[in-house]
Amino acid sequence: MSKRLEMLEKLIESGSRDPFHHYARALELRSLGRAQDALAALEQVIGAFPEYVPSYLIAAQLSVELGEGARARALCDQGLLAARRARNDHAQSELMELLSSLPG
Repeated sequence: MSKRLEMLEKLIESGSRDPFHHYARALELRSLGRAQDALAALEQVIGAFPEYVPSYLIAAQLSVELGEGARARALCDQGLLAARRARNDHAQSELMELLSSLPG
């Protein structure tokens, strides 16, 4: 386990409600090659902090990497709604780009 992952897990276990701590933990899992764990962590972030828009794009990208196109599409759709609510045009653009690249 990396020191960064260990630190983030301690923060989360101590009750951190900062969505970035949870998101950063997922990114660290991804960087360690633990894509399935990272996706599960991002889905936890989305469940706990649905307004934290960056989680949707990374979760959708991981879904694509794991061969789960339908899951990626659903995450893009959810992310687009969250990005619109947040008035985050950049995130909307990135999510639309990924969505348009998905087959079907």
